[in-house]
Amino acid sequence: MKQTLNINLSTQIRMTPQLQHAIRLLQMSTLDLRQEIQENLENNPLLEIEENLIQNEESSRSEENQQETENIVDLSLQADQTENESKDKAPEENQITEKLDNPLSEELPLDTTWEDTYQSTQQSNKEKSEGLSNQEYLTNNSSEETLHDYLIWQLNLAPLAREDKIVALTLIDSIDPNGFLTVELTEILEAINIEEVSSEVSIDVLEKILGIIQDFDPTGVGARNLSECLLLQLREIDVSKDLHECCTKIITNHLQELAGNDYPRIKKSLGVSDSLLQQALLLIRSLNPKPGSIISPKETDYIYPDVVVRKITDNWIVELNSEVLPKVRINSVYEGLSKRSTDKSEKTYLKEHLQEAKWFIKSLQTRHDTLLKVASTIVEVQKDFLDYGPEHMKPLILSDVAQRTELHESTVSRITNRKYLSTPRGVFELKYFFSSHLGTASGGEISSTAIRALIKKLIDEEDQAKPLSDSKIAAILLEKDVKIARRTIAKYRESLGIQSSSERKKYSR
Repeated sequence: MKQTLNINLSTQIRMTPQLQHAIRLLQMSTLDLRQEIQENLENNPLLEIEENLIQNEESSRSEENQQETENIVDLSLQADQTENESKDKAPEENQITEKLDNPLSEELPLDTTWEDTYQSTQQSNKEKSEGLSNQEYLTNNSSEETLHDYLIWQLNLAPLAREDKIVALTLIDSIDPNGFLTVELTEILEAINIEEVSSEVSIDVLEKILGIIQDFDPTGVGARNLSECLLLQLREIDVSKDLHECCTKIITNHLQELAGNDYPRIKKSLGVSDSLLQQALLLIRSLNPKPGSIISPKETDYIYPDVVVRKITDNWIVELNSEVLPKVRINSVYEGLSKRSTDKSEKTYLKEHLQEAKWFIKSLQTRHDTLLKVASTIVEVQKDFLDYGPEHMKPLILSDVAQRTELHESTVSRITNRKYLSTPRGVFELKYFFSSHLGTASGGEISSTAIRALIKKLIDEEDQAKPLSDSKIAAILLEKDVKIARRTIAKYRESLGIQSSSERKKYSR
């Protein structure tokens, strides 16, 4: 019987920590990478910032030289001034000057210090802040005021009794950032602390105090629904009686028809002229459906472009934005010490950190090279977009860039994630330039981004009294050699946040 030997061979890819770190750097945003660099600078003594080191040395030298010069000049001026004053002043004047220079010397006890007599503004402010609670201090020193803070500030200025202010505070706590009262009055009534309010609080009292809050700024705050919000704003506008009544009826009874642009039904129900209806519609559209939004602070997202593209003569030049990331290098002093050190533990410590520093710098350089290569490829493909706009965006997918750059698709995906390109047309995420393609009537290809741009352009240029339907847009695009279904038009239109033709229709004069 013949024996056989079966050998199962298997391969396993093991990623080293250095490789894992390099891949992680690829997909980091600029802000995350800056934080990563800072952490490595703090933890590794072999790393240092190249430019800042030189700048700091030069600035310190210049400051020292300037300080020495200023000291010499000051000493010279003081000597000249003292000499001149001693010559000009009489003995009696010198005595008067001594008293003026030291007015407290004869009046204060011997154990009195300057700090006991004089308090700086900073100290006074510190004492005041220490007397406040943490919440009060944060509120008073906040750079961004919320709607709640703004209403509380107005409440403190209102001539209300203590118990009424407690009720008003409970109401304000129930107002959302848009300015609407989101809790029913019956629920608020149950939430009021009976121990803090001696007299019985009724719904009528809540209605009365709510009416006071509704007089606060911004106009329309404290409303329980959209209709009440608009009516609160309407009462502050000085218009004719007929126009006011027309607006009131529309807001009270026809908000749904107004949202659907069903103007013939509104006109038939109210029995008003076209002119009056037109004025009423324009006035209602000028009102703010979310009055609190003008007070509530909005979070600001900061974007640091990783790559900058500019046109020089007829060529588009792609460069990394060197201003957003510091340049890191090996500290030469510690590097030399790692070679000369005779202490074994010290030498081991320095060599380990030196190796880590070299790996980190190499990973950074790999990231920069990969980002520049991918961005340059994208710009090369999308030259028409840079020259003529989004209508000329070309179809582009990850595999196309991967093939051109000889990189893996996953690498292209990582390096384009959360990376931004600054162009004369604005700042765009690199993923913006990737899009699927659709076939044209003549057998060519067109980018879905370009189709969206064409749809938006057609709608922007349409007659608002006769807006283009999705079918009409499809017919117009077919004339431009773009064959696309009506359902696809609707999908792209909705992705752009554009309403349907019936909703876009404006009332004609």
